Amino acid sequence: MNDLQDVRKAIETLFSGQMLAVLSTCSADGHPYASLVCVVAEADLSGIYFATSRATRKFANLTAEPRAALLVENSQNRKSDIYEAMAVTAIGSVREISGPDAEGVRSLYTQRHPQLEAFVSAPSTAMLCLGVTTYYLVNRFQKVMEYHVA
Repeated sequence: MNDLQDVRKAIETLFSGQMLAVLSTCSADGHPYASLVCVVAEADLSGIYFATSRATRKFANLTAEPRAALLVENSQNRKSDIYEAMAVTAIGSVREISGPDAEGVRSLYTQRHPQLEAFVSAPSTAMLCLGVTTYYLVNRFQKVMEYHVA
């Protein structure tokens, strides 16, 4: 897997096969924090959507520091995962989706996560988008490839 198209396809496959990701944020005083979130990626990979209550630590962290990383992986907790599993880290900045765009994002999100429809419709829930600048795809334990979003 060397060609950029192959890397992009592998990233798309990971996102289509996984519903959860680990979001890494940083608090205002510099402490890292990781959260499990349900995600859906834009078809062009430029953005990754997730929802959270505005009362969460992750929302407070992202308000103070919007830069974040998000990890999606396909391991199955087997010894062979060392060489067979893939992981992708998306790097970028998070913004809240509001106004007319929010309804379209909620619709896309609930198509992927219908069990969260009531949650994302609540006024206390924020729809967020990680605007991705770079993906780092790792496979075969330590082979790292970069994919930059245009």
